[in-house]
Amino acid sequence: MDVKTVHVIGAGPAGLMAAERLAQAGVRVVVHEAMPSPARKFLMAGLGGLNLTHTEPETAFIGRYREAAPRVVEWLARFSPTHLVGWAEGLGLATFTGSSGRVFPKAMKASPLLRAWLGRLAERGVEVRTRSRWTGRRDGGWVFATPEAERVERPDAVVLALGGASWPRLGSDGSWTDDLAAAGVEIAPLRPSNMGFDIAWSPVFAERFAGQPLKNVALSHGDRTVRGEAMVTRYGLEGGAIYALSAELREAIARDGSAELVVDLRPDLDEAALAARLARPRGKDSVTNWLRKAGGLSPAAVGLLREIPGEIPQGAEKLAKRIKAVRLKLTRAQGLARAISSAGGVKLDQVDERLMLKALPGVFVAGEMLDWEAPTGGYLLQACFASGVVAGEGAAAWLAER
Repeated sequence: MDVKTVHVIGAGPAGLMAAERLAQAGVRVVVHEAMPSPARKFLMAGLGGLNLTHTEPETAFIGRYREAAPRVVEWLARFSPTHLVGWAEGLGLATFTGSSGRVFPKAMKASPLLRAWLGRLAERGVEVRTRSRWTGRRDGGWVFATPEAERVERPDAVVLALGGASWPRLGSDGSWTDDLAAAGVEIAPLRPSNMGFDIAWSPVFAERFAGQPLKNVALSHGDRTVRGEAMVTRYGLEGGAIYALSAELREAIARDGSAELVVDLRPDLDEAALAARLARPRGKDSVTNWLRKAGGLSPAAVGLLREIPGEIPQGAEKLAKRIKAVRLKLTRAQGLARAISSAGGVKLDQVDERLMLKALPGVFVAGEMLDWEAPTGGYLLQACFASGVVAGEGAAAWLAER
């Protein structure tokens, strides 16, 4: 029997998932990874707890993908959050769901899952070549730079899973765009996503509070409000609640030169209830201690109040109003080198339902190379895994038809 060969370029979650589905279909699979070891960004993401997916209702889940939702929902139909949990547990990694609905492996780290996954791929005959960097195409072949020599491969099909351009030191540098654009593939510019934003803090605030969290706050921009946590940095703010609004904030800065972020420091209290607490006598407490006791504010939150021009209001109602709506001016988005993920990439109308490039039959694309984005919280990994499933199965089906 003529065994077909598929080369998968990129050993992140999307590429490895495509390789797994191809191997299950009886295809010979070679995975190329430019770095010395696979899935470095995946491992980095798991350092603080590997958030695999989310359990929120389907409509809300799909909405996280914004304009790309109509295409991403097709991928999720093939590999849903339930499928992802079952897949992880099939590798021997038990999972749990946190109070926020986010799903984690009980081991929390990415390394046990990756180790088990690579072991299973090896058992299924998948060959992983590290330090094998794709440099382009020549005379109908795919050219790779390796420590030994340049190699030219001529597989029956290719799955591209090279990532976007965030955290380039981990391997995803967006260098693939030139080759695909030259082949007639339309590519949206790569832009940072899930990143922090610059705010012109006073030197005193930046020095004292950088590295401290603003916990249990509500952040609003336009008609969207997100509850969660933000981290004060020397340059501005970052963190999960900021990341959830990053696309809208990035676009507002690109359009208007800046963006307004409204911070509610006590979203669990309405303005009247907060004012009633603040109406109590201050006694001998300093303003900071009084705001901590009566207002329930952390030192960083009190510091943030002082960043607003003018003195802290004296009346309870005015003070409650400020605490409930601290207005900050965001002047710049952090760049791709510091972003968790990237937006842009191969436009979705450039691939068919199998994620095969219309301009390059037999070449499939998965993961962050495609033009979609989502906030952190499990949505990024879920779509990367799901698109890998679609691309891997699509390549196998295309080969079978031929």
